[in-house]
Amino acid sequence: MTRADWTVVLLAIALLPVLYIKLWFSQGHGQQASIWVDGQVMEVLSLDDPRKLSVTGPLGVSVLEIRDHKIRFLDSPCRGKVCVHGGWLTEVGELLACLPNKVMVRILGSDPRFDAMNY
Repeated sequence: MTRADWTVVLLAIALLPVLYIKLWFSQGHGQQASIWVDGQVMEVLSLDDPRKLSVTGPLGVSVLEIRDHKIRFLDSPCRGKVCVHGGWLTEVGELLACLPNKVMVRILGSDPRFDAMNY
């Protein structure tokens, strides 16, 4: 075997644990998302229909986008936009929050293996 063959084999061996963990511990895609504002559940949404929605918090309006059974912050009135840069939520139990605006999104599912305290 050539040096390139060995490189490919070693790379494949190195990626196996990552794929194993991802597939073994994956909780599946969520079917719903809960929207929290200032510590109160405001709405539970289905992730089936693509749409954009506005959620009003103390600082202003945060815009959420639902597409392909995923949800994300599209825009928010906060300064750093950490929530917007957090990306898409897909797995059961994942959550993302805009702390200055007190808006939080959490993916719900039928069999969560971990709760928010374990993350």
